[in-house]
Amino acid sequence: MKFLFALVVFLLPALAEAADVSGVPKISEGDQIQIGNSRIRLGGIDAPSVDQLCLNNTGERWTCGVAARDELIKHADNKTWTCHTRQVVDRRGRTVARCEVDGEDIQKWMVRNGWALSYVRVSHDYDDDEKAARDAKAGMWQGAFIAPWDWRARNKKTAILGAAKPVDNAGTILLASASGSVAPSPDCTIKGNVNRSGECIYHQPTSRWYAKIKMQIAKGTRWFCSVDEAEAAGCRETKR
Repeated sequence: MKFLFALVVFLLPALAEAADVSGVPKISEGDQIQIGNSRIRLGGIDAPSVDQLCLNNTGERWTCGVAARDELIKHADNKTWTCHTRQVVDRRGRTVARCEVDGEDIQKWMVRNGWALSYVRVSHDYDDDEKAARDAKAGMWQGAFIAPWDWRARNKKTAILGAAKPVDNAGTILLASASGSVAPSPDCTIKGNVNRSGECIYHQPTSRWYAKIKMQIAKGTRWFCSVDEAEAAGCRETKR
């Protein structure tokens, strides 16, 4: 019995790593889904958040984060996904997994079509697919954009990627999704600001202070697309 118990304990990590989650998902972002109660982050790739902006080949801004999500929905919504989970949970409590739809590696599809980047900080599995997307000027690569991980860091000195030569004020435009005066999409209407104590506070449209919060880059304001996103950024909800 002791031997069998020890064997089971030894095999538990392997069994956990091989666990599958299957079902028809709710697609919330280009790299985030939910199947049942399981919130899943697509591993090895990084897609733009739904409030991220890009520039097209004529220098006009467009909501590439919304497009990435919508293209994934168009390609694989209402289908059964099988996600091979790993023993990794990210800082937002999501399980990291590699997902398949009808035998197709969905992360590979996202990167190859220009709707996500190979997340080289954790994996090089999709580097070749990213090169193919860049060469084909697919998705985000048609114009100019900043990498999703750089956008989250709000680094105004970050490199601008893409096939098109960026316009002079490209950096300001590309960062405006986080802090511009107008919400980047109807999905991203939660306002975040910093109070006098240095706390990040978020305001939903029903907040009494919502209309009084002026969204200006100089004041450290930014838009959020969900309560989860606001809280993951370290913000708390206004008390009134």
